[in-house]
Amino acid sequence: MNLLLLEDADFIAADRAILRDRRLKHMQEVHRAVVGDRLRVGRIGGLMGNAELLRLEDQEAELRVSLDSAPPAKLPLTLLLALPRPKMLRRVFQTVATMGVPKVILLNSYRVEKSFWQTPFLEPAAIREQLILGLEQARDSVLPEIIIEKRFKPFVEDRLPQLVEGTLGLVGHPGQFPACPRAVQQPVTLAIGPEGGWIPYEIDLLNKSGLQPVQLGERILRVETAVTALLARLF
Repeated sequence: MNLLLLEDADFIAADRAILRDRRLKHMQEVHRAVVGDRLRVGRIGGLMGNAELLRLEDQEAELRVSLDSAPPAKLPLTLLLALPRPKMLRRVFQTVATMGVPKVILLNSYRVEKSFWQTPFLEPAAIREQLILGLEQARDSVLPEIIIEKRFKPFVEDRLPQLVEGTLGLVGHPGQFPACPRAVQQPVTLAIGPEGGWIPYEIDLLNKSGLQPVQLGERILRVETAVTALLARLF
């Protein structure tokens, strides 16, 4: 991990924290930390800074924490994502957290299998675990907001137009559409479909609600690859 993230429950005083979980193991086995070392830290949902390792034992470590810097800015983006298959979902959560996406709305789609919605990876604790891994990679301390919308049509017709208002609305989809724009200088609302793509009915409905179809070329991309490629191009 490139950043040691601290929970509110870790703090025993304003500038003291105790660690007893996987972060302790990481300090011992990966960082090979010793008393006196300084580590990059952040408080989840708060500031970032450094911590001095005051005490390191087999079962716990004590840190003196100094938080004095803001986390990196998020992208000006709302990401609408057709629910990926469960194994990919975990990687996607890490990717969006690493890349600085502030809000993700998981949508249903005709090509999303019903069983995907039953995955334990959609449990709040499981989502949070993957987001934290992404934040640790990127040195960020603010969790993205994850919203679940299982009913495609009511969401797109009733709520999406308000979300798109004041932003550049785009939907990624292979086909004879304009190329995705580069280096956009305004907020973006971006929809990415399942690996098989949105069906024509869904593209039409998304378009009517303010999202313009764009493409990245002829190749069909995995969801996590499409997310990375589109965000790198847009921002």
